[in-house]
Amino acid sequence: QVQLVESGGGLVQAGGSLRLSCAASGRTFSRYAMAWIRQAPGKEREFVAAISYSGDMTYYADFVKGRFTISRDNAKSMVYLQMNSLKVEDSAVYYCGADLMDAQAMGRYYSGMDYWGEGTLVTVSS
Repeated sequence: QVQLVESGGGLVQAGGSLRLSCAASGRTFSRYAMAWIRQAPGKEREFVAAISYSGDMTYYADFVKGRFTISRDNAKSMVYLQMNSLKVEDSAVYYCGADLMDAQAMGRYYSGMDYWGEGTLVTVSS
């Protein structure tokens, strides 16, 4: 079992930065690939980024490449999403997810992830 708690969301102006954190419980955290998923009001959830269980491989949606960075600290059971050059369209609830599937597969199969957090709201103003 893995429990996930996101934090770090808030209100930021366009062009600004935020760092989201996801705290995981459970002794097997280092076995799981992790991902960030977001859902904007009135829209479906969409994949943002994923990281392998070891942290050596990362994957991003095209719309965040070069702006967002996913990372993890297995010793602390934490996953992070550094978001730079934020745009109004990045406004959404951001969810942290965990699964034993390969991180590369999360871009397509994220909806089937075993564990999800409750989300943290990011609002980007113009």
